Amino acid sequence: MSEEANKQTVLDYVDAFNRADLEALRRLFTDDALVYGVLGWGGLDQVMPIWQEIQQAFSIRLQVESLIAAGETVAVRYTERGTSVGPFRGQAATGKSFEVVAMEWFEMREGRIHRRWGARDSAAQFRQMGLLLG
Repeated sequence: MSEEANKQTVLDYVDAFNRADLEALRRLFTDDALVYGVLGWGGLDQVMPIWQEIQQAFSIRLQVESLIAAGETVAVRYTERGTSVGPFRGQAATGKSFEVVAMEWFEMREGRIHRRWGARDSAAQFRQMGLLLG
């Protein structure tokens, strides 16, 4: 696939994530995809419940600030925003918002996401929302 097509797939991922559309997200990944993140890693069956949990708890929105592709690799820098709107792992919602810089790195295969690594300052995120991390 072209670099532009790979970038578009990642933009489609951002759109689906922002809409909390888990089925649309699933279609963007290869069947044997692995996702690495702050709260754990694994195949889509392990990661989808985590994504659902954080969307319900924090109503996260990603805003693309920078996007670059080189061959089958796409890297993105976001401004990530959200608000503690639901319980998270035994902690009640606080109603407080957060804003952090987040970065994700995608390895593409035949136009779909094969690997995804995510990095964000979770300590700052939780501190801004008045939640305990871990």
